[in-house]
Amino acid sequence: MDIKPILSTLSRHRVAASLIVLEIALACAVLCNALFLAASRMELMRMDSGVDETAIATITLNDCDSCNAVDLNSRWLQQLRGQAGVQAAGVANAVPFGQRAGTFGITLDAEGKHHGGVPHFYTLDADAVATLQLKPVQGRMFEAADYQPIENYLPENAQVWITQAFAEHLWPGESALGKSFWMGSYHYAVAGVLASFSRPDPGRSENGIAGAQWSVIVPVTTNAQSGTYVLRANPADLPGILRDAIAAAPKVTPEAILAGDYSMPLQQLRDTYFRQDRAMTRLLLGVCVTMLLVTALGIIGLASFWVQQRTKQIGIRRALGATRRQIVGYFQTENFLLTSIGIAIGMLLAYAGNQLLMHYFEIPRLPLYYLPVGAVLLWLLGQAAVIGPALRAAAIPPIVATRSA
Repeated sequence: MDIKPILSTLSRHRVAASLIVLEIALACAVLCNALFLAASRMELMRMDSGVDETAIATITLNDCDSCNAVDLNSRWLQQLRGQAGVQAAGVANAVPFGQRAGTFGITLDAEGKHHGGVPHFYTLDADAVATLQLKPVQGRMFEAADYQPIENYLPENAQVWITQAFAEHLWPGESALGKSFWMGSYHYAVAGVLASFSRPDPGRSENGIAGAQWSVIVPVTTNAQSGTYVLRANPADLPGILRDAIAAAPKVTPEAILAGDYSMPLQQLRDTYFRQDRAMTRLLLGVCVTMLLVTALGIIGLASFWVQQRTKQIGIRRALGATRRQIVGYFQTENFLLTSIGIAIGMLLAYAGNQLLMHYFEIPRLPLYYLPVGAVLLWLLGQAAVIGPALRAAAIPPIVATRSA
């Protein structure tokens, strides 16, 4: 079809054409970024924590800074291991989706010039490692000599495990085994790499979604810390075991306060942690649907208006031999041109919007394939929205031209 008559007609309706182009451009920009954010959140919510969440629970205490670690651990480990059905129990500083306990920036050199990111440091005793059933996919298991006391926050020099995601970030394409990194003057060497182990705050840390799996496992002695305990049991028995442990807390440690929000099975911790993300995902998808609906209504309204304004023109074309299919094709081609211009502008706006989100909210870069996905959706939407007015235009009989003369 010759598009010169279409361009000529649009040039006489610059304001209306510009408005629909702007509407499509904004829809494209919002749609691409909203779909990307929703997909990122859904991927984050499906992430592998690295442990069997159905079989693991945690007991967390607060306001017990003056408690003696040896005494506190002795009482709680005796309580947990004495309960029927408990398979293992150990001491940790945190668990996935629980309270954040040890986030520190690291460097790849002792001088502190090469920044490596901000991982979460888990400090686990040997029983906690066994309870969580952590095993590296590369490297070795921790040995007895690797478990050390803590100096201030961490051991000063330790063999550690890191996750594959963090290893790839620090040393892309290289083996992480034997490599070193530093946290201030503290030195750590990589003894093993875990397939995955989520940080307590995936998606909400300093490195955003990209750092959701940036975890470091530091082996420490049992009495190097206290207050957070992990236990393993059969999933069917776990709720009852945890309920009994919580009920016993006032007797076991009357001087401490049980953190009810963090004393629960890991599966429940996950559900609670991602509650806001689920709400955000629904909101983003709602925004996408609303933008598509508003855009479709705009196209329908404009096309219907133009059909009404061009009744005489359409009748003359019919009288000169234009078929109904050609009339429909005319409006579809016109809509396709407007949509294409709007999409081209919208792609630039989508990229600019993503740059702002990256700068202010640690959002990952928008993958390029979201742009054609948004374009195809808007093209299909435009053609579907214009088909009704186009069919009404095609139904105008040639006699209309003589009546309008």
